Amino acid sequence: MEGGSLGGIEVLIAHPGGPLWARKDDGAWSVPKGLPEADESPLDTARREFAEEIGHAAPQGDVIELGDVRQKSGKVVTAFAVEGDVDVDTVVSNTFEMMWPPRSGRMQTFPEVDRAQWCGLDEARVKLNPAQAEFVDRLESALGKQ
Repeated sequence: MEGGSLGGIEVLIAHPGGPLWARKDDGAWSVPKGLPEADESPLDTARREFAEEIGHAAPQGDVIELGDVRQKSGKVVTAFAVEGDVDVDTVVSNTFEMMWPPRSGRMQTFPEVDRAQWCGLDEARVKLNPAQAEFVDRLESALGKQ
């Protein structure tokens, strides 16, 4: 999602929750994303995952398709941009369970996203997973052609 502040373009990025990501920052952030459900289009998946991970309905409006990237892990991520506004202080994510500490036998619940923030394009390129930084370049290119 893209928004604006002080006349500049900003993008909303999300920091993954859980103890494995707690001390990671640059290169660890992501666009809200997830796996499609049966017969779900990529755009519908993106809207559903946005709502689940951010706790707000995805903004409606003109959609900019940003395509796919393949992360180092092999995961393929598809992204879209829509102009909108979300108060990052009100982000509430869905949760997941994992054994923590490892081999403790104790299951704990963590948010999929522990925080979100608006940031300018240059900052987003640094904070996002390196493969996803390509989405920022594609957004900038798409907006430059409008």
